[in-house]
Amino acid sequence: MDKKLQEIIENSKNIVFFGGAGVSTESGIPDFRSVDGLYSQKYKYPPEEMLSHEFFLTHAEEFYDFYRNKMLHLDAKPNKSHFALAELEQAGRLRAVITQNVDGLHQAAGSRTVLELHGSVHRNYCGKCHRQYGVETITESAGVPKCGCGGTIRPDVVLYGESLDNDVLSSSAGYVSKADVLIIGGTSLAVYPAAGLIRYFKGSKLVLINKTATPMDERAGLILRQNIGDTFS
Repeated sequence: MDKKLQEIIENSKNIVFFGGAGVSTESGIPDFRSVDGLYSQKYKYPPEEMLSHEFFLTHAEEFYDFYRNKMLHLDAKPNKSHFALAELEQAGRLRAVITQNVDGLHQAAGSRTVLELHGSVHRNYCGKCHRQYGVETITESAGVPKCGCGGTIRPDVVLYGESLDNDVLSSSAGYVSKADVLIIGGTSLAVYPAAGLIRYFKGSKLVLINKTATPMDERAGLILRQNIGDTFS
């Protein structure tokens, strides 16, 4: 681990981690915006359109074809970053993980306080009666999965054109505002309103771990241009 980062961590017991797709790429889950990311691949429709609320309503079968093939990575395992963050929480230094990812790998690694800004592929519900379903309901069905009430089952993930959950957003803002160290990793900070949470940070130590530049670089006290797994190894 970088010596400066290690010193920052050792001197704090109120750390919050804010992470994006780069946290899970080392688990084999592709990100969205890199050269090899989801948005660089060619499809009949742009991926951001296929993952929109409107597309889900108007092209449900095509939505689920894409969703099953590209958004479900159920064989993925937590990597060094996920385990290191879980260990920091167990050591009483990390207060919360705020993630833009929907893969559930932080919980799989043992993290307990995880705020999922964009939901989780492991949770699904009926849009009509709101009955809850596990991810196997999606994987073990074909076409558009239906509830016993006749409603359409949908993933509990935030699609383009939908709002983030206010309770999750509010809780995340609370953790960020009280933190004395904020570590941001694996995100270009390009997706709002999630990236807007950073403005609530009042602490003195902002750490950025990302392979490319972000809009917050000028404010950071420490910038590490590397993979998160390398940083925490």
